[in-house]
Amino acid sequence: MIVRAAVAATLAVAAPALAQQPASPPPQFASPNLTPAGVRALAATCAPCHGTEGRAAPGSTTGSLAGRPRGEIIQAMGLFKEGRKPATVMQQIARGFTDAEIEALDDYFSRRQAR
Repeated sequence: MIVRAAVAATLAVAAPALAQQPASPPPQFASPNLTPAGVRALAATCAPCHGTEGRAAPGSTTGSLAGRPRGEIIQAMGLFKEGRKPATVMQQIARGFTDAEIEALDDYFSRRQAR
């Protein structure tokens, strides 16, 4: 009983001071690495499903990214982000990329030779 009263008294004194604390700043994220090596590293994250250099394995049910026309990946990733294009995991994956990263990937894969 005495402990509860002590805790209540401490909270009553501390609450106004805590309420006056400034809000924490929003988290700062690293800016995207859009150097050629950085974009290659981003593209490598696509390889488990879309194949090395964006070339899916023959007979794969997942499409190749290599050789896609410019803008197509940007459009598809936007639809994934909005949840308007059906997929198993791409909606979550797309949300992890910035617009600049998606544009860089679109450029990277559009310049790759399709099989």
